[in-house]
Amino acid sequence: MLDFFTIFSKGGLVLWCFQGVRGPAATAPVNALIRSVLLQERGGNNSFTHEALTLKYKLDNQFELVFVVGFQKILTLTYVDKLIDDVHKEFRDKYRNEFQQKGALGLLNGTFDFKDDFMRLLRDAEESSKVRAPTVMKTFEQSLKSQKTVKCMIETRGEKPKEKVKNKKNKGSKKDGTEAVAAPTKASAGDKQLSAAGEKEELTKDEILQKNREEFFRRHMKAGEKSRSPKPDAQKEKGKKPRVWDLGNSNAKVLDYSNSATNGSTEACPVEEFDPDMALGDKNREPGRLYDLEYESDDEAEEEKVVQNPSKSSVKKGGLGGMFGMLKGLVGSKSLTRGDMDPVLEKMKDHLIAKNVAAEIAVQLCESVAKKLEGKVMGTFTTVTSTVKQALQEALVQILQPQRRVDVLRDVMDAQRHRRPYVITFCGVNGVGKSTNLAKISFWLIENGFSVLIAACDTFRAGAVEQLRTHTRRLNALHPPESHGGRTMVQLYEKGYGKDAAGIAMEAISYARNQGFDVVLVDTAGRMQDNAPLMTALAKLIAVNAPDLVLFVGEALVGNEAVDQLVKFNKALADHSMAQAPRLIDGIVLTKFDTIDDKVGAAISMTYITSKPIVFVGTGQTYCDLRSLNAKAVVAALMKA
Repeated sequence: MLDFFTIFSKGGLVLWCFQGVRGPAATAPVNALIRSVLLQERGGNNSFTHEALTLKYKLDNQFELVFVVGFQKILTLTYVDKLIDDVHKEFRDKYRNEFQQKGALGLLNGTFDFKDDFMRLLRDAEESSKVRAPTVMKTFEQSLKSQKTVKCMIETRGEKPKEKVKNKKNKGSKKDGTEAVAAPTKASAGDKQLSAAGEKEELTKDEILQKNREEFFRRHMKAGEKSRSPKPDAQKEKGKKPRVWDLGNSNAKVLDYSNSATNGSTEACPVEEFDPDMALGDKNREPGRLYDLEYESDDEAEEEKVVQNPSKSSVKKGGLGGMFGMLKGLVGSKSLTRGDMDPVLEKMKDHLIAKNVAAEIAVQLCESVAKKLEGKVMGTFTTVTSTVKQALQEALVQILQPQRRVDVLRDVMDAQRHRRPYVITFCGVNGVGKSTNLAKISFWLIENGFSVLIAACDTFRAGAVEQLRTHTRRLNALHPPESHGGRTMVQLYEKGYGKDAAGIAMEAISYARNQGFDVVLVDTAGRMQDNAPLMTALAKLIAVNAPDLVLFVGEALVGNEAVDQLVKFNKALADHSMAQAPRLIDGIVLTKFDTIDDKVGAAISMTYITSKPIVFVGTGQTYCDLRSLNAKAVVAALMKA
């Protein structure tokens, strides 16, 4: 039984609605569909799940209509796809003239009497799903077993069935008797002549076995001679020599901790020479400002000129020249069909995959663009390629723009007014750069006037606490207490290794509240998404401490793995949380962005699969190499040929 069926325009005007079950109206699920799918360019799949309902929809781009049907997701209704196609065709044909003549404003006073037609189509769809052809079993003549002869089933002693099958595939033109006795290796010229003439079938079993033995010994004798061939062994130098790096001897004594007995104590650690310019990088930067991600391309301006003037490019590329070459690639004021777009979409899909977009997401993006453009009437002087490319660019920009903007500075100031610290938890897989980018974010917060407490909750990896201790010492050297009225701007809260991470985070938040710190940055251990015990510990840390922001740190180098990581992290946080509304990932930190050139597809994959914004982008090795995402710059790099 259907819950509802509604037809509305893309402008939001409901034209007709059917309510099949008594209960709340279809407003909430339809609004969720519009907000999460249609506006976010996620139309690759024609179904959407909202709470206990499954929604299926169909777009009519010619008349700007949307057809939506909703039913309980526990039901398996096989006739829904047929019903929505039939309703779409019937409704469009019945009121075609009104759509063309009245337009969008004229539909406000229009009436659409469609209930009788809908009930008829619904009955037909239900009856068609019940009437199915019964499954008929295959006869013996239709099976593969009937095609086998008795001769091919007879096995000769000493033969291997696998070798027989292999010989049948490779030498299908020979007779069955030849296949049964032929050796898998190369035969002599005399054997080939015998097999071709069919004389080998007359040999006895003893002769066949003797020939096989001779061939076996001949083959292994050749292999033994090859293996006994002398090979000059290179003389290896005994002992190991230390590798000498360029510019690597300047601080060798400082880095030598072999005779140190300090055990990582902050006070006893040797103070190395520290150059602030190396840690800051850009000297002309504005302190505390988070710059947008930039991408400059000389080829992009040329591509835009070609798209804006398609007639010029078609004249150059046309084989006939002149007017015929110009009109070769134009649509000519007709409705776009799937056949027109398929070649272009196939190239676009391969291009996205080559730019590191996950294959599954690239397919869904192209499918969404096809549904958005199918049936749409194009202009006279517009090519299919430029139209599809423009639609794909708009879809990519829409995906990268977040549904909810994460403004960390505003949220920190709001937490200050309530006299509590703002807590950010970092999570991710091993080696993605959580600690390094945590230090970058700490530096950015300090330059904006906020004090930071770093909670060392990575109690598993050797050297994790020492790494944060080094970052803390360097950040205090860049922003000493004397420059902030005697206030220590960054401090490390640590309890060593092997302790409970959730307990350390709780103690750190309590300490920050008592000492008046503005922000608490919780560093967690790297863990693979398939490690159930570590994922349980992460879910416990988030559930117990309830941070204000949970950031997933991911590499810009990954492709399909980004989808698997985010999906399984969210699933693990939901499964292992004891709350009814589990806390999931709130945002993404994209690291190592400076190593990928224009292969920026990981940004699309991560935002598409989670609908969460990319809050920070790491672009280098200094504390200032932190950027905010610029959607247009990423799409420009992605669409570059």
